[in-house]
Formats: sequence, structure tokens, C-alpha cells
Amino acid sequence: FKSRSAARFHVWTDSVRGVKKNIYSNSTSAEQEFTGGLTAFNSDGYTIVHDSNINSINESGASIVAWNWKAGGTAASNGNGSITSSVSANTEAGFSVVGYTGTGANATVGHGLGAAPDFVIVKNRDRSADWRIYHQNLTGDAKVLTFTTNIEGDNAATFNSTRPTGTVFSVGTSDNTNKLNENMIALCFHSVEGYSEFGSYTGNNSSAGPFVYTGFRPAFLLIKRIDVSSDWVMVDTARDPVNDFANFLYPNLLNDEDTDVATDYFDALSNGFKLRNTWTAINASNGTYIYMAFAEQPFKYANAR
Repeated sequence: FKSRSAARFHVWTDSVRGVKKNIYSNSTSAEQEFTGGLTAFNSDGYTIVHDSNINSINESGASIVAWNWKAGGTAASNGNGSITSSVSANTEAGFSVVGYTGTGANATVGHGLGAAPDFVIVKNRDRSADWRIYHQNLTGDAKVLTFTTNIEGDNAATFNSTRPTGTVFSVGTSDNTNKLNENMIALCFHSVEGYSEFGSYTGNNSSAGPFVYTGFRPAFLLIKRIDVSSDWVMVDTARDPVNDFANFLYPNLLNDEDTDVATDYFDALSNGFKLRNTWTAINASNGTYIYMAFAEQPFKYANAR
């Protein structure tokens, strides 16, 4: 959840951790629990209740956006890794939510996807600690990202310098991903043809920027430059229902929405997206970018509007 109209935290919730439990991509804070917020996961959605401690979810008069992924319902025990995890997995959609308790030693964690994740996001629930992020197109097995402006960095202790497999992802000795007796949550994704794509591209600093093929019309894009300090950039067709994305939110910042409808930044096309601007957060000369994209019309061909 994110308020578009006010500077509020990005609130992340999931059914594995349970209702009323909140973590924030723009903050290193430990998990917080309040009486309100998201109070129930229902068969057809969820219930939200106003709580002044967490205005991003249901503040009176605010314009709010929520991005939702359906996992696999009630979490099940997964013993594929050396750490037993609690997993809710939607294998068809390539998405799982994974809860586990750290051991402090190099270990593996079952993710339940049946295919190697292309993108893994981990947060220590019990302490103030950076989020740690794996993407298949980072430039080395020890490279990681955080929800900050930082470039990709070397941290072998985060994922034990090991790429995920079809059954597990690895963790090292980092407090951020595997602190002894502390609770962790991980979101795991792998590409599904016609629905999701996790890739990279190189910018050219031109209004005739690169075309990035995804195989579908993107409804959601998350982009991060990894070679130079830069914010994460997030756009979607719920806020921009026409081709040209012009409303920006930043997962690493609590800022309200940036809007610039007079400028063409990039377009959603029937089979990918096209960069149209020299903004360095998305299209610097020789800049290296990773992205996460999801389809507007899953598993079908979509037409550009």
C-alpha cells in the first residue's frame, strides 16, 4: 500500500506473517503491529481499517494505490532446505511468500516454486536491518541490492554467493537474511511467459531509448539502476491507464507521487516497453538497469492503447 497524495510509508503485508503486521520498503525498521491496517485476508480480497499509526492503508481523503499478488493460500511447511520454511506458493504465477527462522550459519531455504527464482526480496522481521535483494541480472553471485539508492554491492554473507535452484535459495551468515533465532520473510518470483519478466537493459541517454522486450504489455514496472546511485522507480497502469507512464513512486522513499504528464518518459507497448526520456533513473548513457515487469492481461497477447 502507498499513499499517492501524501508522504507516507510503503506498507508491505502478507498472509504468511499474518494480519496487522507491517514492514516498509522505505525503512529498515523491524516489523510493526497495530490494531488497524489490513485486518483480514478474504476469499475475494482483504479488509482494511483506519489506524492513525499506518495512514498509508486507509487515510481519510487520501488517494492510495495497492499492488497485490495472490500466493497459494494457507502456508505449508517446506523441508527442501536445511532450514524448514513456511511457504505459500502460486507455482502457476511464479510467486511465493516464504517465512523462516535464521540459524546464523550458511543454509538453504525451500521456496516452493518448482523453478529457480529470478528475483528474491528478504527482510529480517525482528530488527532494524536493510532489505536484501537478489536479481538474476546482477553482475556477480555475491552482488546484492537494498531498497536504497545504493548501487549493487558485494556481500557474500547475504545469499552465500549462491544462485537459487528449483527448490531452494541460499543464505549466508548475514543478520539481514539469517540472524540466529530471528524471523525472516522472503518474496520469491520467477518469470512466467506472457505474465512476468525479470531482466535488464542498457540505457542510451536518448529520447529514442531502448525497447525492452517482455512478451506482454506491462501493467507494472519496477526499475533500478545498479551501476550508479539512483532511486527505485515504480509505475503501473492503474495510475497511468494510457501508454505513457507519467506518475512515479519510489519504493525506497516515503515521498508522495511524482507526476509529469507533459513529458514522455516511457511507453507500455503490446510486447514490452520503450524508453523515451534521458532521465538517468531509467535511461542514462551506458547505464545498467534491472527490472521487474508484470502483464496487464496475463497469459494473453495484449494490444497497446
